[in-house]
Amino acid sequence: MITQVLVLNGPNLGRLGVREPEVYGSASFEELAELCRSTGRKLGLSVDVRQTDDESELISWVHEAADARLPVVLNPAAFTHYSYALRDALAMRTAPLVEVHISNPAKRESFRHTSVVAAVADGTVAGFGLVSYQLALQAIAELAAERAAEPGPESSAAP
Repeated sequence: MITQVLVLNGPNLGRLGVREPEVYGSASFEELAELCRSTGRKLGLSVDVRQTDDESELISWVHEAADARLPVVLNPAAFTHYSYALRDALAMRTAPLVEVHISNPAKRESFRHTSVVAAVADGTVAGFGLVSYQLALQAIAELAAERAAEPGPESSAAP
């Protein structure tokens, strides 16, 4: 069974390749999206990669994932540090969630050191460039497999 996964990206990530290449690298957003899709195929995941600069659209995608019980890899970008609305939406998740960052926020400006998302995620992968996404997808695949192997409520019912 192939697990569907949403890879959601917040503001300015559509500008990869031209935005601060010394921090984010020279690969374009489309190259990142293809890397995620190909990594997903190798892991038995169907990966849908999205990007928005709009907080409400990102929250709508999180609601969609919660309603459909879809795992999420999320790079909240600047929303990482202050979007309590995004954090609250993520708290309603029904499947694995991995926060991801291309750079290492802890090595950057002090305002980037706090993530309001981290407390509601299963984990965070940061600082490995685009490889961060591959590692996050690996974690999602493992977490999804663990959940699939857990006995459901119907299997624990008495005969």
